[in-house]
Amino acid sequence: MQNLLPTVKFGLKFKMIGLISLLIVGIFIIFASFLHTFISNTIEDQVGKRALSVAQSIADTPQIKEAFQLENPSSVIQDIVEPIREEIDAEFIVVGNREGTRYSHPKPDRIGEKMIGGDNERALQDGEEYVSRSTGSLGLSIRGKVPVQSEAGDIIGVVSVGFLNEDVQSIIANQSQSLWITLLAVVLLGIAGAILIARYIKKLLSDMEPEAISDLLLQKEAIMQSTHEGMIAVDNEGIITMMNKAANNILFNETEQKRDYAGKSIREILPHTALFDVLENGESQYDKEMILGESIVLVNLVPVYREGTIAGAVSTFRKKTEMEHVTRELQQIKQYANTQRAQTHEFSNKLYTILGLLQLNQYQQAIDFIKKEKNIQQERSHFLTQNVADPVVQGLLQGKINQGNELAINISIHPDSQLNHQYHGIKQEALITGLGNMLENAIESVKQNQEEDKQIAVFFTDLGDDVVIEVDDSGPGVTEEDAPYIFEQGYSTKEKENGGTGLALSRHIVHQAGGEIMLEEGEMGGACFVLIIPKNGGNTDE
Repeated sequence: MQNLLPTVKFGLKFKMIGLISLLIVGIFIIFASFLHTFISNTIEDQVGKRALSVAQSIADTPQIKEAFQLENPSSVIQDIVEPIREEIDAEFIVVGNREGTRYSHPKPDRIGEKMIGGDNERALQDGEEYVSRSTGSLGLSIRGKVPVQSEAGDIIGVVSVGFLNEDVQSIIANQSQSLWITLLAVVLLGIAGAILIARYIKKLLSDMEPEAISDLLLQKEAIMQSTHEGMIAVDNEGIITMMNKAANNILFNETEQKRDYAGKSIREILPHTALFDVLENGESQYDKEMILGESIVLVNLVPVYREGTIAGAVSTFRKKTEMEHVTRELQQIKQYANTQRAQTHEFSNKLYTILGLLQLNQYQQAIDFIKKEKNIQQERSHFLTQNVADPVVQGLLQGKINQGNELAINISIHPDSQLNHQYHGIKQEALITGLGNMLENAIESVKQNQEEDKQIAVFFTDLGDDVVIEVDDSGPGVTEEDAPYIFEQGYSTKEKENGGTGLALSRHIVHQAGGEIMLEEGEMGGACFVLIIPKNGGNTDE
């Protein structure tokens, strides 16, 4: 069946690569802008401090101060400051008097002209030392301004050391180049990482788009909640990851149904669950009868694999009562088939016996043998018909007797037994299930004994207010250590797969019918099980 999932214009992989790349580029732009601004401010501050330091040194030079007293100060000052300018690679070093007349300049023809920029007032009037940015005759520059003071402390001029802004920006660009290359490499690496992450996440999602996963999740939830079967999923540690409404209804009463069981261990809810066996060995189990809560259910257990490893398990179950009618019909058919098979085998042996007698010309012995077998069959059928009112119980007893004959087991019914009361509904099911399991356990118990010691005795009566059925056998019995646990789900004294269900199932349905099934000390050396079901009262649909 084709699964039509929603189509999307841009896939998850494309979206993740695009969004992560946009995020990385955005961070790159913000971070790069910050660093560029920081580097620019730092370099400009360093250049300004350098200009100011040089200006301070020149202003404190005695020859410069003395030159201001000369008739032509520029003849001395120009020769002093020009070598300094060339050494520190400054754009200009200009020394001027209080009127702003230049005494030095990198272009000698401008000596004697007025200083340009309009930023000398703080130095000449207030005696401040500072860094300024202004446009002079050589262009926009960063300048260090320091006043020149005479020996008496009077301001007699100003020193201005400047670096062109164009040169400063060139330094900033050179310093930022390596930064931009590094950040670009980080961006490319980030985009490559985004591609790898997108591929990995798509692989984890089974190459599905989020929209498809969302739709499948909604569909799964709708299917789970609409089905009548209970569903429980656990992880590989046995922790519940999902439980649908049907499971909640089957397992809990109205008060307990309101609780949230997700995240709890399955052992807290189902102590005898076989889910842990499935988690351990990875083997599925189907249509296993169990008691969950107050219901008899048919359970399917299936492991969940991820990349070849068990990642969890799923249990689905449905009430057996929902299939009660079909189950009862099948049980009767199976019982009839077993009876016919056993009878066929038994009569086949008897026919060979008669054939042998006839071939040996022992005609009278053959006639006597036939009469004897006829009487036995008639007596048994007559006894069951006269003393057991329910034909289903008649068939069950007849089938088990024939099964015993096939296994050389003598199943005898006490001659004083009678069961004239006939049940319907759950009480009939309790009677059939309980008696059938008691006889089956007795057969399993004695079939390993010697032939003369394969004995099972059955007694039943409906005198009084209850129907009482007793099954006694000559098997090894039940030890004192096993006796307290014999009716527990999953507990078995037999080395048999999926054992430990019959008696637990019988006790549960008998309790539902208001009765009891118990283990007593037998008279034949083996186990003795007693089944008691009230004629009236209890949970019944009669």
